[in-house]
Amino acid sequence: MKTTALTAEHEALGAKLVEFAGYRMPIQYHSIRAEHLRVRSTVGLFDVSHMGEFIVRGADREKFVHHITVNDVLSMRSGQAQYSCMCRPDGGIVDDLLIYKSDDHLMLVVNAANLQKDWDWISSHVSGDVQLTNRSDEISLMAIQGRNAQDILQTLTETDLSAIPFYHFAEGRVAGHEAVISRTGYTGEDGFEIYLPNDGAVPVWRAILDAGKPYDIEPIGLGARDSLRLEMKMCLYGNDIDDKTNPLEAGLGWITKLDKSDFIGKDVLLKFRDAGVTRKLVAIELADSAFPRPGYPILDLHGTEIGRVTSGTVSPSLNRGIALGYVPVEQSAIGTTLSISCHGKPAAAKIVKPPFYKRPY
Repeated sequence: MKTTALTAEHEALGAKLVEFAGYRMPIQYHSIRAEHLRVRSTVGLFDVSHMGEFIVRGADREKFVHHITVNDVLSMRSGQAQYSCMCRPDGGIVDDLLIYKSDDHLMLVVNAANLQKDWDWISSHVSGDVQLTNRSDEISLMAIQGRNAQDILQTLTETDLSAIPFYHFAEGRVAGHEAVISRTGYTGEDGFEIYLPNDGAVPVWRAILDAGKPYDIEPIGLGARDSLRLEMKMCLYGNDIDDKTNPLEAGLGWITKLDKSDFIGKDVLLKFRDAGVTRKLVAIELADSAFPRPGYPILDLHGTEIGRVTSGTVSPSLNRGIALGYVPVEQSAIGTTLSISCHGKPAAAKIVKPPFYKRPY
């Protein structure tokens, strides 16, 4: 298994380390529930250095990335980040990703589990004056998430964090180390991501934990990262989206700009739009704390299976089961009553308007 520059830090903190996307990563430090609630109540720090970073340079870089992704890259300004996805010619999702636009290059941030697949896919479609560099093994990435994130991080940088809008970034220094500081997030809380060379990872990690002590900051594992994103109905590749799902049925129509110039998968997605998708990814809330795990059947009122859970947990914030899953469009309306078969027993549930959790600030 690969390690990150922070693996020894996790070991020293007593983390439970597991294999994730080929990396040895912390799944939890003590309790997933407690770590989840720490992020919701104050602030937490994540190591997400397993994510992939590809640098795209050349005169045709923007035109190229515009063609291989569904969002509008040509409308981006320098210092802006954009959520998007790449599609196959049949409309299936290759991966979802973040695009960062700088004056002289673009940075694509991809999922760790898809890193090699994405690299091969992107490389196979290069055209024009485009140069690709895979810097995934050179860059560490940590995320500080929670309502106190800005107060803590501001003590470690001269960059005015209040001047970084949502889905934007700035280049600066954190605890004396050069870094890219962005404001996107995968938890539903305010927060920042810090991209920096590996040799700065340990001192910056320690500096953030030290600066966050007055706010009871804690390191947070990937277990809580998953439950936090699920409470916000943020898709996880391999669960809620994959190469057999298209962005329109996954609720990602808002990033799929079908009126832009040609892009991979556009023709098929236009047909889906015009004919209407047959299924839809919905948010399902259970009446109690039954645990809806991925793969559990979703049943209509007659007990007929109409879909399967793609992501599920007992929400630490709501103290009840929550799930995502695809159901037929005609049975996808908000308020629709159904059930999820948990260990063979139907648990009462209904479709709700996402996100499950609404932050109070």
